[in-house]
Amino acid sequence: MQVGDSLRASTIRKVQTESSTGSVGSNRVRTTLTLCVEAIDFDSQACQLRVKGTNIQENEYVKMGAYHTIELEPNRQFTLAKKQWDSVVLERIEQACDPAWSADVAAVVMQEGLAHICLVTPSMTLTRAKVEVNIPRKRKGNCSQHDRALERFYEQVVQAIQRHINFDVVKCILVASPGFVREQFCDYMFQQAVKTDNKVLLENRSKFLQVHASSGHKYSLKEALCDPSVASRLSDTKAAGEVKALDDFYKMLQHEPDRAFYGLKQVEKANEAMAIDTLLISDELFRHQDVATRSRYVKLVDSVKENAGTVRIFSSLHVSGEQLSQLTGVAAILRFPVPELSDQEDDSSSEED
Repeated sequence: MQVGDSLRASTIRKVQTESSTGSVGSNRVRTTLTLCVEAIDFDSQACQLRVKGTNIQENEYVKMGAYHTIELEPNRQFTLAKKQWDSVVLERIEQACDPAWSADVAAVVMQEGLAHICLVTPSMTLTRAKVEVNIPRKRKGNCSQHDRALERFYEQVVQAIQRHINFDVVKCILVASPGFVREQFCDYMFQQAVKTDNKVLLENRSKFLQVHASSGHKYSLKEALCDPSVASRLSDTKAAGEVKALDDFYKMLQHEPDRAFYGLKQVEKANEAMAIDTLLISDELFRHQDVATRSRYVKLVDSVKENAGTVRIFSSLHVSGEQLSQLTGVAAILRFPVPELSDQEDDSSSEED
Protein backbone atom coordinates (compact mmCIF):
# COMPACT_ATOMS: atom_id res chain seq x y z
CA MET A 1 0.00 0.00 0.00
CA GLN A 2 1.34 3.42 -0.96
CA VAL A 3 0.37 7.07 -0.61
CA GLY A 4 -1.93 7.94 -3.52
CA ASP A 5 -3.65 4.52 -3.65
CA SER A 6 -7.39 4.29 -3.02
CA LEU A 7 -8.66 2.03 -0.25
CA ARG A 8 -12.27 0.85 0.10
CA ALA A 9 -13.27 -0.89 3.34
CA SER A 10 -15.98 -1.14 5.95
CA THR A 11 -15.43 1.15 8.96
CA ILE A 12 -17.20 2.78 11.90
CA ARG A 13 -17.84 6.54 11.84
CA LYS A 14 -19.18 8.79 14.60
CA VAL A 15 -22.12 10.74 13.10
CA GLN A 16 -24.00 13.70 14.56
CA THR A 17 -27.80 13.70 14.18
CA GLU A 18 -30.33 16.44 14.78
CA SER A 19 -33.86 15.60 15.89
CA SER A 20 -37.05 17.45 14.92
CA THR A 21 -36.91 19.34 18.21
CA GLY A 22 -33.42 20.65 17.40
CA SER A 23 -31.47 18.56 19.92
CA VAL A 24 -28.15 17.22 18.63
CA GLY A 25 -26.92 13.71 19.40
CA SER A 26 -24.21 11.45 18.09
CA ASN A 27 -24.04 7.75 17.38
CA ARG A 28 -21.62 5.34 15.73
CA VAL A 29 -22.60 3.84 12.37
CA ARG A 30 -20.95 1.21 10.21
CA THR A 31 -20.40 2.36 6.65
CA THR A 32 -18.17 1.64 3.65
CA LEU A 33 -15.74 4.39 2.68
CA THR A 34 -13.29 4.88 -0.18
CA LEU A 35 -10.22 6.86 0.86
CA CYS A 36 -7.35 8.39 -1.07
CA VAL A 37 -4.42 7.22 1.06
CA GLU A 38 -2.35 10.03 2.62
CA ALA A 39 -0.59 8.36 5.56
CA ILE A 40 0.20 4.74 6.49
CA ASP A 41 1.25 3.52 9.92
CA PHE A 42 2.05 -0.16 10.55
CA ASP A 43 1.98 -1.42 14.14
CA SER A 44 4.06 -4.61 14.06
CA GLN A 45 3.17 -5.57 17.65
CA ALA A 46 -0.61 -5.36 17.12
CA CYS A 47 -0.27 -6.51 13.46
CA GLN A 48 -2.47 -3.61 12.41
CA LEU A 49 -2.28 -1.12 9.53
CA ARG A 50 -3.72 2.36 10.16
CA VAL A 51 -4.53 4.17 6.94
CA LYS A 52 -5.45 7.86 6.98
CA GLY A 53 -6.95 9.62 3.96
CA THR A 54 -9.73 11.72 2.49
CA ASN A 55 -13.10 10.40 1.33
CA ILE A 56 -13.31 10.34 -2.50
CA GLN A 57 -16.75 8.72 -3.01
CA GLU A 58 -20.16 10.05 -2.05
CA ASN A 59 -21.44 8.72 1.26
CA GLU A 60 -24.54 9.53 3.26
CA TYR A 61 -22.57 9.95 6.49
CA VAL A 62 -19.21 11.37 5.36
CA LYS A 63 -18.68 14.44 3.17
CA MET A 64 -16.37 14.38 0.15
CA GLY A 65 -12.84 15.36 1.17
CA ALA A 66 -13.43 14.61 4.87
CA TYR A 67 -10.60 12.85 6.70
CA HIS A 68 -11.00 9.35 8.14
CA THR A 69 -8.73 6.60 9.47
CA ILE A 70 -9.33 2.94 8.66
CA GLU A 71 -7.62 0.19 10.66
CA LEU A 72 -6.85 -2.99 8.71
CA GLU A 73 -5.96 -6.30 10.34
CA PRO A 74 -5.66 -9.97 9.24
CA ASN A 75 -8.83 -11.59 7.81
CA ARG A 76 -10.52 -8.23 7.22
CA GLN A 77 -11.73 -7.57 3.67
CA PHE A 78 -10.75 -4.45 1.75
CA THR A 79 -10.27 -3.31 -1.85
CA LEU A 80 -7.04 -1.60 -2.92
CA ALA A 81 -6.79 0.32 -6.21
CA LYS A 82 -3.59 1.70 -7.73
CA LYS A 83 -2.89 3.96 -10.68
CA GLN A 84 -0.38 1.35 -11.81
CA TRP A 85 0.19 -2.25 -10.67
CA ASP A 86 3.89 -2.81 -11.39
CA SER A 87 5.74 -6.15 -11.45
CA VAL A 88 7.34 -5.67 -8.00
CA VAL A 89 4.00 -5.08 -6.26
CA LEU A 90 2.35 -8.07 -7.97
CA GLU A 91 5.25 -10.35 -7.05
CA ARG A 92 5.11 -9.27 -3.40
CA ILE A 93 1.37 -10.02 -3.26
CA GLU A 94 2.04 -13.46 -4.69
CA GLN A 95 4.72 -14.12 -2.08
CA ALA A 96 2.50 -12.88 0.75
CA CYS A 97 -0.25 -15.31 -0.30
CA ASP A 98 2.17 -18.27 -0.45
CA PRO A 99 2.53 -20.00 2.95
CA ALA A 100 5.94 -21.34 1.87
CA TRP A 101 7.28 -17.80 2.16
CA SER A 102 6.35 -17.55 5.83
CA ALA A 103 9.45 -17.77 7.98
CA ASP A 104 9.37 -20.06 10.95
CA VAL A 105 12.45 -18.99 12.88
CA ALA A 106 12.84 -17.64 16.42
CA ALA A 107 16.04 -16.44 18.05
CA VAL A 108 17.35 -15.87 21.55
CA VAL A 109 20.35 -13.52 21.37
CA MET A 110 21.98 -13.35 24.80
CA GLN A 111 24.94 -12.53 27.00
CA GLU A 112 25.19 -12.63 30.80
CA GLY A 113 22.40 -10.39 32.11
CA LEU A 114 20.91 -9.43 28.70
CA ALA A 115 18.72 -11.38 26.26
CA HIS A 116 16.51 -10.52 23.26
CA ILE A 117 13.79 -12.97 22.17
CA CYS A 118 13.05 -12.32 18.48
CA LEU A 119 10.84 -13.73 15.74
CA VAL A 120 12.39 -13.66 12.26
CA THR A 121 9.74 -13.36 9.54
CA PRO A 122 10.43 -12.91 5.80
CA SER A 123 9.89 -9.17 6.11
CA MET A 124 11.02 -8.11 9.56
CA THR A 125 12.74 -8.99 12.82
CA LEU A 126 10.28 -8.62 15.71
CA THR A 127 11.69 -8.23 19.22
CA ARG A 128 9.12 -9.98 21.39
CA ALA A 129 10.88 -9.64 24.74
CA LYS A 130 13.97 -8.10 26.32
CA VAL A 131 15.29 -9.58 29.56
CA GLU A 132 17.77 -7.61 31.68
CA VAL A 133 19.11 -8.77 35.05
CA ASN A 134 22.04 -7.27 36.96
CA ILE A 135 24.66 -10.03 37.44
CA PRO A 136 27.19 -9.33 40.25
CA ARG A 137 30.81 -10.20 39.52
CA LYS A 138 32.33 -13.35 40.93
CA ARG A 139 34.22 -12.69 44.17
CA LYS A 140 37.13 -14.74 45.38
CA GLY A 141 35.81 -17.55 47.55
CA ASN A 142 32.17 -16.48 47.14
CA CYS A 143 30.28 -16.97 43.88
CA SER A 144 26.83 -17.52 45.39
CA GLN A 145 25.44 -14.05 44.52
CA HIS A 146 26.67 -14.36 40.92
CA ASP A 147 25.22 -17.86 40.53
CA ARG A 148 21.84 -16.92 42.05
CA ALA A 149 21.50 -13.87 39.80
CA LEU A 150 22.48 -15.94 36.74
CA GLU A 151 19.88 -18.59 37.62
CA ARG A 152 17.24 -15.88 38.03
CA PHE A 153 18.22 -14.48 34.61
CA TYR A 154 18.02 -17.91 32.92
CA GLU A 155 14.61 -18.53 34.50
CA GLN A 156 13.22 -15.25 33.12
CA VAL A 157 14.55 -16.07 29.64
CA VAL A 158 12.90 -19.53 29.75
CA GLN A 159 9.58 -17.91 30.74
CA ALA A 160 9.89 -15.39 27.88
CA ILE A 161 10.56 -18.21 25.38
CA GLN A 162 7.46 -20.11 26.51
CA ARG A 163 5.34 -16.96 26.43
CA HIS A 164 6.40 -15.60 23.03
CA ILE A 165 7.35 -18.60 20.87
CA ASN A 166 4.68 -20.76 19.27
CA PHE A 167 6.33 -24.17 18.94
CA ASP A 168 3.59 -25.36 16.56
CA VAL A 169 4.75 -22.82 13.95
CA VAL A 170 8.44 -22.29 14.70
CA LYS A 171 10.74 -24.95 13.23
CA CYS A 172 14.04 -23.63 14.58
CA ILE A 173 15.06 -21.57 17.63
CA LEU A 174 18.55 -20.09 17.46
CA VAL A 175 20.32 -19.59 20.79
CA ALA A 176 23.18 -17.19 20.10
CA SER A 177 25.74 -15.81 22.55
CA PRO A 178 29.43 -15.14 23.12
CA GLY A 179 31.48 -17.68 25.14
CA PHE A 180 29.70 -20.54 26.91
CA VAL A 181 26.53 -18.63 27.87
CA ARG A 182 24.34 -20.47 25.32
CA GLU A 183 25.55 -23.94 26.46
CA GLN A 184 25.01 -23.09 30.15
CA PHE A 185 21.57 -21.65 29.43
CA CYS A 186 20.43 -24.66 27.37
CA ASP A 187 21.70 -27.05 30.06
CA TYR A 188 19.77 -25.11 32.70
CA MET A 189 16.59 -24.91 30.58
CA PHE A 190 16.40 -28.65 29.86
CA GLN A 191 17.37 -29.66 33.41
CA GLN A 192 14.47 -27.55 34.67
CA ALA A 193 12.20 -29.00 31.96
CA VAL A 194 13.00 -32.53 33.22
CA LYS A 195 12.42 -31.51 36.87
CA THR A 196 9.07 -29.81 36.13
CA ASP A 197 8.05 -32.33 33.44
CA ASN A 198 7.69 -29.53 30.87
CA LYS A 199 6.64 -31.59 27.85
CA VAL A 200 6.54 -28.61 25.43
CA LEU A 201 10.24 -27.86 25.89
CA LEU A 202 11.30 -31.51 25.99
CA GLU A 203 9.37 -32.43 22.83
CA ASN A 204 10.89 -29.47 20.96
CA ARG A 205 14.46 -29.93 22.18
CA SER A 206 15.70 -30.76 18.67
CA LYS A 207 14.54 -27.34 17.41
CA PHE A 208 17.10 -25.47 19.53
CA LEU A 209 20.30 -24.67 17.65
CA GLN A 210 23.30 -23.12 19.44
CA VAL A 211 25.42 -20.61 17.48
CA HIS A 212 28.02 -17.96 18.21
CA ALA A 213 27.24 -14.24 18.45
CA SER A 214 29.45 -11.43 19.71
CA SER A 215 26.87 -9.98 22.13
CA GLY A 216 23.30 -10.17 23.38
CA HIS A 217 22.14 -7.17 21.34
CA LYS A 218 19.68 -7.46 18.45
CA TYR A 219 22.24 -6.53 15.76
CA SER A 220 24.23 -9.69 16.63
CA LEU A 221 21.40 -11.74 15.12
CA LYS A 222 22.91 -11.09 11.67
CA GLU A 223 26.09 -12.97 12.74
CA ALA A 224 24.02 -15.91 13.92
CA LEU A 225 22.07 -16.05 10.63
CA CYS A 226 25.38 -15.97 8.69
CA ASP A 227 26.67 -19.11 10.42
CA PRO A 228 26.96 -21.91 7.78
CA SER A 229 25.28 -24.51 10.02
CA VAL A 230 22.37 -22.11 10.55
CA ALA A 231 22.17 -21.23 6.84
CA SER A 232 21.80 -24.90 5.90
CA ARG A 233 19.12 -25.40 8.56
CA LEU A 234 17.22 -22.30 7.44
CA SER A 235 17.75 -22.75 3.72
CA ASP A 236 13.99 -22.72 3.11
CA THR A 237 13.47 -19.28 4.63
CA LYS A 238 13.70 -15.96 2.81
CA ALA A 239 15.44 -14.24 5.76
CA ALA A 240 18.47 -16.52 5.52
CA GLY A 241 18.73 -15.92 1.76
CA GLU A 242 18.76 -12.15 2.26
CA VAL A 243 21.41 -12.32 4.98
CA LYS A 244 23.62 -14.57 2.83
CA ALA A 245 23.29 -12.22 -0.17
CA LEU A 246 24.32 -9.23 1.96
CA ASP A 247 27.22 -11.20 3.46
CA ASP A 248 28.38 -12.19 -0.06
CA PHE A 249 28.23 -8.53 -1.10
CA TYR A 250 30.42 -7.41 1.81
CA LYS A 251 32.96 -10.16 1.06
CA MET A 252 33.02 -9.14 -2.60
CA LEU A 253 33.44 -5.47 -1.65
CA GLN A 254 36.44 -6.41 0.48
CA HIS A 255 38.19 -8.83 -1.90
CA GLU A 256 37.01 -7.80 -5.41
CA PRO A 257 35.69 -4.22 -5.24
CA ASP A 258 35.31 -4.13 -9.06
CA ARG A 259 32.50 -6.70 -8.70
CA ALA A 260 30.54 -5.01 -5.88
CA PHE A 261 28.71 -1.74 -6.57
CA TYR A 262 26.20 0.30 -4.57
CA GLY A 263 24.30 3.49 -5.29
CA LEU A 264 21.62 3.82 -8.00
CA LYS A 265 23.80 5.39 -10.74
CA GLN A 266 26.61 2.85 -10.34
CA VAL A 267 24.20 -0.10 -10.28
CA GLU A 268 22.29 1.19 -13.34
CA LYS A 269 25.56 1.47 -15.28
CA ALA A 270 26.50 -2.08 -14.28
CA ASN A 271 23.06 -3.23 -15.47
CA GLU A 272 23.59 -1.52 -18.86
CA ALA A 273 26.72 -3.67 -19.19
CA MET A 274 24.51 -6.75 -18.34
CA ALA A 275 26.98 -7.46 -15.52
CA ILE A 276 24.61 -7.87 -12.55
CA ASP A 277 24.44 -11.36 -11.06
CA THR A 278 22.55 -10.45 -7.85
CA LEU A 279 20.65 -7.21 -7.20
CA LEU A 280 20.06 -6.25 -3.56
CA ILE A 281 17.34 -3.62 -3.17
CA SER A 282 15.33 -2.26 -0.22
CA ASP A 283 11.53 -2.31 -0.37
CA GLU A 284 11.63 1.23 1.03
CA LEU A 285 12.61 2.48 -2.43
CA PHE A 286 9.34 1.18 -3.93
CA ARG A 287 7.42 3.39 -1.50
CA HIS A 288 8.98 6.57 -2.90
CA GLN A 289 6.46 9.43 -3.24
CA ASP A 290 7.64 10.36 -6.75
CA VAL A 291 6.11 7.99 -9.33
CA ALA A 292 8.98 8.53 -11.82
CA THR A 293 11.62 7.63 -9.20
CA ARG A 294 9.61 4.57 -8.14
CA SER A 295 9.28 3.47 -11.78
CA ARG A 296 13.05 3.81 -12.17
CA TYR A 297 13.62 1.20 -9.44
CA VAL A 298 10.94 -1.11 -10.89
CA LYS A 299 12.55 -0.82 -14.33
CA LEU A 300 15.93 -1.77 -12.81
CA VAL A 301 14.44 -4.87 -11.15
CA ASP A 302 12.67 -5.98 -14.36
CA SER A 303 15.82 -5.43 -16.42
CA VAL A 304 18.02 -7.49 -14.07
CA LYS A 305 15.50 -10.36 -14.22
CA GLU A 306 15.41 -10.18 -18.03
CA ASN A 307 19.20 -10.50 -18.04
CA ALA A 308 18.95 -13.73 -15.94
CA GLY A 309 20.07 -12.00 -12.73
CA THR A 310 18.76 -12.72 -9.23
CA VAL A 311 16.81 -10.02 -7.39
CA ARG A 312 16.68 -9.91 -3.59
CA ILE A 313 14.14 -7.44 -2.19
CA PHE A 314 15.04 -6.62 1.43
CA SER A 315 12.54 -5.41 3.98
CA SER A 316 13.50 -2.17 5.73
CA LEU A 317 12.05 -3.68 8.94
CA HIS A 318 14.49 -6.60 8.85
CA VAL A 319 18.00 -6.52 10.37
CA SER A 320 19.57 -7.11 6.94
CA GLY A 321 17.33 -4.46 5.35
CA GLU A 322 18.46 -1.85 7.89
CA GLN A 323 22.08 -2.51 6.90
CA LEU A 324 21.32 -2.32 3.17
CA SER A 325 19.59 1.04 3.73
CA GLN A 326 22.92 2.37 5.04
CA LEU A 327 24.36 1.54 1.58
CA THR A 328 21.78 3.74 -0.23
CA GLY A 329 19.29 0.84 -0.33
CA VAL A 330 20.53 -0.59 -3.65
CA ALA A 331 23.62 -2.72 -4.30
CA ALA A 332 24.78 -5.36 -6.79
CA ILE A 333 27.15 -8.31 -7.03
CA LEU A 334 28.53 -8.47 -10.57
CA ARG A 335 29.24 -11.49 -12.79
CA PHE A 336 32.54 -10.00 -13.93
CA PRO A 337 34.70 -7.01 -12.90
CA VAL A 338 33.77 -3.67 -14.45
CA PRO A 339 36.68 -1.43 -13.43
CA GLU A 340 35.90 1.24 -16.03
CA LEU A 341 32.69 2.16 -14.14
CA SER A 342 34.69 2.97 -11.03
CA ASP A 343 37.10 5.00 -13.18
CA GLN A 344 34.20 6.95 -14.70
CA GLU A 345 32.91 7.81 -11.24
CA ASP A 346 36.40 8.96 -10.16
CA ASP A 347 36.79 11.09 -13.31
CA SER A 348 33.40 12.76 -12.87
CA SER A 349 34.06 13.51 -9.18
CA SER A 350 37.46 15.04 -9.99
CA GLU A 351 35.84 17.21 -12.71
CA GLU A 352 33.28 18.45 -10.17
CA ASP A 353 36.10 19.30 -7.78
